[in-house]
Amino acid sequence: ILTGPATCVTKVELRVSCKALLDRDTLNKSDPCVVLMVQNNGQWVELDRTEVIKSNLHPVFGKVFCLDYYFEEVQKLRFEVYDIHGTHSIGTRDDDFLGGMECTLGQIVAQKKMVKPLLLKYGKYAGKSTITVGFSLCVCDLSDLFSKSDPFLEIFRINDDGTEQLVHRTEVIKNNLNPVWEPFKVSLMSLCSCNEERKLKCLVWDYDSRGKHDFIGEFFATFREMQKISSGNKVLWDCMNPKYKQKKRNYKNSGVVILTDLKVAIDFTASNGDPRNSCSLHYINPYQPNEYLKALIAVGEICQDYDSDKRFSALGFGARIPPNYEVSHDFAINFNPDDDECEGIQGVVEAYQNCLPKIQLYGPTNVSPIINRLAKVAAGDGNIKDASRYHILLILTDGVVTDMADTREAIVRASYQPLSIIIVGVGNADFTDMQILDGDDGVLRSPKGEPVLRDIVQFVPFRDFKTVSVFSPSVTCSLSIHFSTSWHLTALKQLNRIFFLMQYPQLV
Repeated sequence: ILTGPATCVTKVELRVSCKALLDRDTLNKSDPCVVLMVQNNGQWVELDRTEVIKSNLHPVFGKVFCLDYYFEEVQKLRFEVYDIHGTHSIGTRDDDFLGGMECTLGQIVAQKKMVKPLLLKYGKYAGKSTITVGFSLCVCDLSDLFSKSDPFLEIFRINDDGTEQLVHRTEVIKNNLNPVWEPFKVSLMSLCSCNEERKLKCLVWDYDSRGKHDFIGEFFATFREMQKISSGNKVLWDCMNPKYKQKKRNYKNSGVVILTDLKVAIDFTASNGDPRNSCSLHYINPYQPNEYLKALIAVGEICQDYDSDKRFSALGFGARIPPNYEVSHDFAINFNPDDDECEGIQGVVEAYQNCLPKIQLYGPTNVSPIINRLAKVAAGDGNIKDASRYHILLILTDGVVTDMADTREAIVRASYQPLSIIIVGVGNADFTDMQILDGDDGVLRSPKGEPVLRDIVQFVPFRDFKTVSVFSPSVTCSLSIHFSTSWHLTALKQLNRIFFLMQYPQLV
C-alpha cells in the first residue's frame, strides 16, 4: 500500500471469465473478447482488452488487467464482451455485442470474486440465463411440533410493485425433518428479473394431502447471497415461524445468516439550527443538499462498496423524539427500533429528511454513549489482534462536544477494540475539541492519564474542501491508514460495520 498526503493506492489484478455467452455465429460458436472500459470525466474510455478465444461460449481469459486502486475514489468500470470476426477490431454492429456489465473497482475489491449477468443494450439479459439451485433444511428444533413432517419449499420473487410471483415449488419429502430437495434449474430472469439484490421470499410447508398444508417457517434471500457459496462460504438463512417465536420461549431458528451492515448515526442536537431556517446546517433545501447531506453522500458512496447487502442502519442522537419527546442519544431515524436499516445511501437520505419534521433538535452533544456502545459491539468480534471484523464510527458534527472528559475516556477504552473513528466537522464552528481527539499533536489520554493503545481517531473539517471529490479522499485515506495498522487492504472484505454519527444542534 502506498500512502501519501492525498492518495491511498494499491495494485489490483483482475482476471475475467464468462459463462453461457450468446452464440452469434451461424456455423461456429462466438469468438469472444472482453474490453475493459473506465469512466473518465463522465466518458467511457477503453483501458485494455483480453485476447480473443475462438469458438468458445465459456471463455476463461488469460489476460490480467492491472489497475491502481484508489480507496478514496469511486472508480467505475465497464466490461464489454464482443464477438470478433477475423481481426482484433471491435465491431460496431449490435450483433457483435455479446453483453456488458458495470461495477466499481471498490465492489470487486470488497467481494474478491464478482459474478454479474451480462446485459445487452436496453437492459435485456445476454446469454443462457439458466442457473441451478439446491436447498436443504434442518428443522430438528421443530421436532416436537412436526414429528412426521412432509416438507416442501416454495420460492417467490418479490416484484417492484410488492406483488409476489411463484418461481419454484420443490418436491415433497416424506417423513423427514432434515430434507435435501433436488436441485432445480431456473432462469435468472425468472428468479430475480436479473436483479441480484431482489428479495426472494421462501416458505417451508408441511404437506397435507387435503391441501391444508401446515406452515413451518420462512426466510428471505437474494441471488447475491446465494453467490457467496462460490467463494467457499457456508450460506445459511433463518427459517422462522413468527407464531411459534412469540408463543414458545425455547423456539430456535434453523440457521444463521452472517452478513455485513452499515450503521449511520445522525446528530440531532440543537446547535445545528432550526431545519426550517436557511441558516441551519440541517436546512432542507429542495434544490440542493445541506452540509450534512453533502458529507453523508460523499463518504457513503465510497463506503457502501464494502457492504454486501447495501442496507445501512441509521441512528440519531441529541434530539427529543416522539411520542413523549424525551431526549435520546441513540434512536433509529426511521423510528423503527426493531429494524433501523435503510435501503442504500439514498434510503438514509430519505429517512433523514423524513425524520427532521418529527423531532425537536435539542442537546447536549454527548458523544461518549455511542462510542461506548459501539466499542462493546466491536468487543464481541474479538480484540484488535485477532478480530475477523472491523468497525468504523463516522461522526458528522458541528464541533461542540459537551462531554469531552467522558469522550476521551471512551476513546481510550475503544482503542483496544477493532474500531476506528473518523470525525467530519460540518459548518464553521470551533473544532478545537475534535482536533484534540485526533491526537495528531500528541498521544490522546484519558482524564486519568491513560494513553490510547493506538490512534483510532481522525478529524477532517468539511469546510476546508471545496468539492466532494476532494473531500472524499481525505476521509477514506484516513480510513485506509487505520486498516493498514493491523490488516492489509485486501482484508477490507471483512469490514463489519460503519457507523455514521451526525449531529443536529440548534441555531444560536
